[in-house]
Amino acid sequence: MATIKIDGMTCGSCIETIKNALKELIDSNYFTIDLESGIAQFSADIDPNEILFAIKKSGYTASLVEEKKSEEILPKKEKSFYDLVPLYIILSYILFGSLGLNISNFTINKFMTDFMGLFYIVFSFFKFIDYRNFPTAFSRYDPIAKVFMGYGWIYPFIEVYLGINLLWGEHILHALLITLAVLGATTAGVVNNLMQKKSVQCACMGTAIQLPLTRATLIENIIMIGMASWMLVTILLNT
Repeated sequence: MATIKIDGMTCGSCIETIKNALKELIDSNYFTIDLESGIAQFSADIDPNEILFAIKKSGYTASLVEEKKSEEILPKKEKSFYDLVPLYIILSYILFGSLGLNISNFTINKFMTDFMGLFYIVFSFFKFIDYRNFPTAFSRYDPIAKVFMGYGWIYPFIEVYLGINLLWGEHILHALLITLAVLGATTAGVVNNLMQKKSVQCACMGTAIQLPLTRATLIENIIMIGMASWMLVTILLNT
């Protein structure tokens, strides 16, 4: 991974010019360019000198930034309640939807499976809206996606699979075990980023909706892991 400071960019067209200059070296899914800070972050394993040469050839000045300094250069946006309003709205819809599905015959286990199922289906939908940019954003904090970029590409499909099985009541045990595995890994990555106080975009709702990675993301994952653990224990005790 490499972080490069680019000077001379003034608009979105500048970013497109640089992307075109780099397209023969690296796929655009493996890097992001922030216009405000002038920081470009590359997740693929490539010689930074080749990137610097291509950027300079396109008419801009560029320099390699050390990892610690790159965190200082990136703009630090204040995380407030209003930044997370879209997340709260979606979770509210999922909550009331789950209650609606169980209004006639409420059981805690059925409510949990419906909540988790709707959670996966809805959140996978947002990931597919800007599917091509999701893997890069996800790899910034998920430890599996950092090592295996292909995991980011298949992750939304994993969510669809889990959502369908939980809503239909099929392969529940497998769905719960997969939930604990994938969300356990993601949660570890979230905790690591929060402890290091890194400014990272949360990819839980894809990249079409800009959400900061905060404690709310951690709580959201913990709730899902808690539900999966509770149901797994009840299933094992009743077998």
